[in-house]
Amino acid sequence: MTETLAATTTQVQPWRMFDVEVKRVVRLCPSFVRITFTGPDLHLVADNGRDQRIKLLLPAPCGGWEHLDRQNPDWYTAWRELPEERRNPLRTYTVRAVRQSVNEVDVDVVLHGDTGPASRWAQTARPGTPLVIIAPDARYAGPHGGVEFAPPARAHALLLAGDETAVPAIAAICESLPDDAFGEVYLEVPHPEDRWTLAAPAGVHVHWLGRDGAAHGTLLVPAVEAAADRLLAMGVRASATALPTGSSSAAVLEDVDVDRDVLWEVPIDDDGHALTQDAVLYAWLAGEAGVIKTLRRHLVGERGVDRKAVAFMGYWRRGKAEI
Repeated sequence: MTETLAATTTQVQPWRMFDVEVKRVVRLCPSFVRITFTGPDLHLVADNGRDQRIKLLLPAPCGGWEHLDRQNPDWYTAWRELPEERRNPLRTYTVRAVRQSVNEVDVDVVLHGDTGPASRWAQTARPGTPLVIIAPDARYAGPHGGVEFAPPARAHALLLAGDETAVPAIAAICESLPDDAFGEVYLEVPHPEDRWTLAAPAGVHVHWLGRDGAAHGTLLVPAVEAAADRLLAMGVRASATALPTGSSSAAVLEDVDVDRDVLWEVPIDDDGHALTQDAVLYAWLAGEAGVIKTLRRHLVGERGVDRKAVAFMGYWRRGKAEI
């Protein structure tokens, strides 16, 4: 029987495993490669756009993926219960493109030497290299989750910022913005040469910040803080409202120990919709948790930006392996 997209939530899980292989590897710049995957079922990957996350299941230390139960809806629990030598490294990435008609999915990967299993795998990936990905199933009728970008319908300005780990998500978000979008994008990357032209509306200005050996956040934090102050002032003038003082927000902004807890707060409901429809500024911030915590404190704690208009995500923490 031919498989179609007509299915209900009771028949299909929101996410599933897909057996894939590498079709193409394209070097975008010194620190980034774009890997195109193909597989017989990739026409079933949901094309949700924006910052849709997926999981890459890398080869297990003892071999491949034959011990994985593809049909188990509680795959994550089963994966965690595997002995370490059989547990496939699991890493989270953003979908850069889904081409259902030709069974292809693109993922952009940061190359940072031998410091992680995904980077090591990507450095040696060639056409035909196998992999397993976990992605949203297009046949599922409800919300899939894994998309955090949900700006208020009436946000005067957008502020998107992150380090190299957030570049694929921000690039995908920029491609999804309406033509009349207005705002600033700041991307802190390892080298000045790590840049390419992003598709973004004319009113959205993209700034690449090459660290060139400096610590994470050295360039991003002051640039984003200055941009936030500037965009807030512009939004206040445009909407004829008063700038928030920040005093009440600072009182409820709890501290997060990024060495122990996950820094992740996104203003969306269970269906992925924004929690507010009006905002002078909507900010989407992702990257190293300590850096994002600093930016969170400035926007919410010091400038009083409504928490319903700020998404902040610690994608990774120094010295820790993230999934």
